[in-house]
Amino acid sequence: QVQLAESGGGLVQAGGSLRLSCVVSGLSLYAVGWFRQAPGKEREFVAAVSRSGWQTRYTDSVKGRFTISRDNTKNTVNLQINSLKSEDTAVYFCAASRVIRSEIVPTSYDRWGQGTQVTVSS
Repeated sequence: QVQLAESGGGLVQAGGSLRLSCVVSGLSLYAVGWFRQAPGKEREFVAAVSRSGWQTRYTDSVKGRFTISRDNTKNTVNLQINSLKSEDTAVYFCAASRVIRSEIVPTSYDRWGQGTQVTVSS
């Protein structure tokens, strides 16, 4: 069974950067997405990358600031987050699935990590 483990979250000042990582066992078989959930809000799509890594997708609010990438040789998907804003504060989750109907829909993914907290101070 595929396992996912996120890391890299933390407390950072507005304008700063973080790099989140997600280790996915058997990564080459899976498309991967990043989602986030702020207190009292629904889980929302952030970014996704195809199995090959050639296709990526971002939610509008993070375009130009977040970059998703993958290294299948290291079973790792990274989410580089720059120019952090207070509204980026959330728990960030990575998710994986062999078949994706829609990258932005959480139910498209059948494996989830435990999440990593990102807190942005203003």
